[in-house]
Amino acid sequence: MPVFAAVLLTTGLVVVFALLAAAGAAKLARLDGAGYPAALRQAATAFAAVLTVAAAVTAALAAICS
Repeated sequence: MPVFAAVLLTTGLVVVFALLAAAGAAKLARLDGAGYPAALRQAATAFAAVLTVAAAVTAALAAICS
């Protein structure tokens, strides 16, 4: 059970970081003069990039540890 809790908390933390990166990207896009659709596209790209990097790091650590 403790491993499941750690995985759940880590997943939640990664999602929070991804949301923060997405919000920052959207804010910077809006400050740069982009419209709302373009800013939302930038936010979605940043969110997906953070999740992709987290998945790649997890896969690399799993390969090293096993």
